[in-house]
Amino acid sequence: MKKPLIILTGPTAAGKTKLSIALAKAIHGEIISADSMQVYRYMDIGSAKIRPEEMEGVPHYLVDILEPTEAFNVVQFQEMATQAIRQIYANGHIPILTGGTGFYIQAVLYDIQFETTPVNTAFRQELQLAAKKNGAQYLHDQLQKVDPRSASEIHANNVKRVVRALEYFHQTGQPISEHNEKERTRESPYNFAYFVLNDERGHLYEKIDRRVDDMMKCGLLEEVQSLKRRGYTREMVSMQGLGYKELLAYLEGECSLEEAVRMIKRDTRHFAKRQLTWFRRERDVIWIEQDTLQYDTGQILDKVLDACHKRGVTLL
Repeated sequence: MKKPLIILTGPTAAGKTKLSIALAKAIHGEIISADSMQVYRYMDIGSAKIRPEEMEGVPHYLVDILEPTEAFNVVQFQEMATQAIRQIYANGHIPILTGGTGFYIQAVLYDIQFETTPVNTAFRQELQLAAKKNGAQYLHDQLQKVDPRSASEIHANNVKRVVRALEYFHQTGQPISEHNEKERTRESPYNFAYFVLNDERGHLYEKIDRRVDDMMKCGLLEEVQSLKRRGYTREMVSMQGLGYKELLAYLEGECSLEEAVRMIKRDTRHFAKRQLTWFRRERDVIWIEQDTLQYDTGQILDKVLDACHKRGVTLL
């Protein structure tokens, strides 16, 4: 029999954290963070990292495990998350994969096999130099020419992923999107229930704007200043996160604080839109529309538990 796995995802600011705790307490679950930023220490406010007191005793994995100097990618996440899942099973509990990084979730859920092609250091350096010289959009335009689907899925500012997609095409002559599409057809090794917590678009955007304002009040600027004093720079993967790169631009005199905050809100709304686009492509997903449930946590939890019961995703 396949072992159980629950996935709780959705766009940023949808309310996943609160629901994940209620769900974990209801089913004796333990939570694995599927977030590309919450793995980093010292980056608490900008990543909306769950605080220890908010965990309510529920074990969490893949939170605060890396220094901001360390790179983190989907292959590392898949390995760490799979190890955490095994530990949770050993504890006699159900793993709940919670977060908004869709590619990370997909990698674990379908045990995606990542194509390992030898690194062409010279070509990679050539691409990185082109991005520095001509800007990230220039590199993204090159990807658009050879792999339009990947270009639509990868933001121009995510230079690391754009470079990887161009490398793959250069080495194999095939778009990496074709490889990824093939991998998406794999059968999951888990008996899973995959929930997307959603909200009405206008309401979600209002929550995003309010959350950014709250982050600023809670000391996001001071957090970024502290990271800068520690020597962390914009070139690091960690510092490319929403909120961090915009405030670094302010600290380096490239824009006003007001403009930086405006960009954080705008870019976060765009990010939420891309997240929803990703989740709509996924198979066998259960959408939880909060507005139709009056934003009542009890009703929402009951719907999630009922779906888990119907799918047989229960305790071992």
